[in-house]
Amino acid sequence: MPHVVDSALCIRQWDWSETSQTVSMFCRGYGVLRGLAKGARRERSSFSGGIDLLACGEIVAVVKPERELQTLTQWTLQQMFRRPHDDLEVNLLGLAMADLVHQMLPPAVPHERLFDAMLAALERLEEGDRPSPVFLRFVLALLRETGHHPDFDNLSQVVPARLAFDPSEGRIVDCSEHPKSWRMRPETAFALRHAAAGEPAENLDPDSVDRAIRLLAAYVRTIVPGELRSLQLATEPRARRRREIQDSSER
Repeated sequence: MPHVVDSALCIRQWDWSETSQTVSMFCRGYGVLRGLAKGARRERSSFSGGIDLLACGEIVAVVKPERELQTLTQWTLQQMFRRPHDDLEVNLLGLAMADLVHQMLPPAVPHERLFDAMLAALERLEEGDRPSPVFLRFVLALLRETGHHPDFDNLSQVVPARLAFDPSEGRIVDCSEHPKSWRMRPETAFALRHAAAGEPAENLDPDSVDRAIRLLAAYVRTIVPGELRSLQLATEPRARRRREIQDSSER
């Protein structure tokens, strides 16, 4: 039986029993792997006391391709990210990153560059970088890796007053020629092109970065079937997000 030994980020985890977990791991060389970690929560197990969401480590797994749920035999914790536990915005963006990877990547297909991008994003968040630009760059990296990267090359050819984004074509267009496109501000388009080119986004206007993220989130929802609740919460305007979280906690 083949064994997988790989660096991994935990992108989902569920309690299987009092001592065991089922997890979805984003592995650097293997891709998305869903597995059962028997006895993971036992004090003297080979799982570092359990597998936490967004933790980074090394996994050992027994893989049978015909099975949906693989057997994890070892987990060695290497990095824990504390800021998602202490900062609500960072928590929501981290959960959205994990959810997007889980929903958009097929199992057992390597995406090494995207793994490195996600790990780098979590490290930058941990170091205290402004969350929105970090998240914007990650979503663009994910779209590029999955073949859905938006095309911003047409930006200079469209009159600013008619600037729009066509989700069916994944590119900037003239709204007069594409009646079902989404109108957008020039500042939003500039923020997207700036981040897509790999240039630092930290100095961009925060409102433009937030609008760019909301546009990409809407674009992702045209690609991914089903509800992405974590993405919705992470990209809502802050005031509305606070109200929703407060309302849900009072129910």
